[in-house]
Amino acid sequence: MAELKSVSIVGNGSCVPDKVLDNAYFEKIVDTSDEWITTRTGIKERRAVEPDMVTSDLATKAALRALESAKIKAEDLDLIIVGTVTPDHPFPSTGCYVQKNIGAVNASAFDISAACSGFMYSLTVGCRMVSTGSYKNALVIGADILTKITDYTDRASCVLFGDGAGAVILQPNNLGHEVIYTYTGADGTGADVMVQPAGGSRNPASHKTVDERMHYMRLRGREIYKFAVIKMADLVADAAKQCNIKVEDIALVIPHQVNQRILEAAAERLNMPMDKIFVNIHKYGNTAAASAPIAFDEASRSGKLKKGDYAVLVAFGGGLTWGVTVLKW
Repeated sequence: MAELKSVSIVGNGSCVPDKVLDNAYFEKIVDTSDEWITTRTGIKERRAVEPDMVTSDLATKAALRALESAKIKAEDLDLIIVGTVTPDHPFPSTGCYVQKNIGAVNASAFDISAACSGFMYSLTVGCRMVSTGSYKNALVIGADILTKITDYTDRASCVLFGDGAGAVILQPNNLGHEVIYTYTGADGTGADVMVQPAGGSRNPASHKTVDERMHYMRLRGREIYKFAVIKMADLVADAAKQCNIKVEDIALVIPHQVNQRILEAAAERLNMPMDKIFVNIHKYGNTAAASAPIAFDEASRSGKLKKGDYAVLVAFGGGLTWGVTVLKW
């Protein structure tokens, strides 16, 4: 068996729509207020696509920016993985549409469904495939358009979600941000905590599913909150242990942007100052699989990290699922 190669992120990019939905917008459509939303979630704005935009549109723009960052051409790609729960269609994969859009004629392409952990799962799979040496340039994308499956009559959940995409390029070397650890997990006993009830084989589309609004997301917020706080802290602490470093050695945690209060509670459990937690939820809300790679792109381009620093990406979502990745800058 061939020796596994070191894998690095050598390019990154992201894309969010131009349209902004601020808290004042929601004050007009449901019984809520800017103060209520801000204090409970930390969200001030989120981005939303126009009706004719699809997930592959955002994914394509993020991919092109990642390719530009990596200074390679689309024809150089031999693998495309898209983490999403809002694909253009149930099939074919959104990855195939991205391949067509960017002209990556030499790449295989497929999707991974792991809700808000979709990018972390995709990143782990991509790293494993590149580390074998079989693939030399992998494009990994997290992309979701949650505004199209958000129930805007549910005042508690409709304020949470936005649209976006983030992408990275992986190569089998250690010239970029080296991936030194990845881990994913799941607990299917919590599968009904976050769910889109209709559209699959259990509840195929019908007048009944449409009338009962079953094609929109349903979630149990309190259970998600409790799960996310504990899981985020545990994942970061365990990842540090697996890499033989201390939590205080981590320069920056780049988490799934789920809720400001969850991020603060997890930081407290880790005894970590909030300036070590990258936060952009106030601008974009929860963008599911796009959340972590958008945050990574912004953190990477901000210059907050220097050579030799450790950064931890962490996400958790429906399934229940979770994933963590440790990078050395």
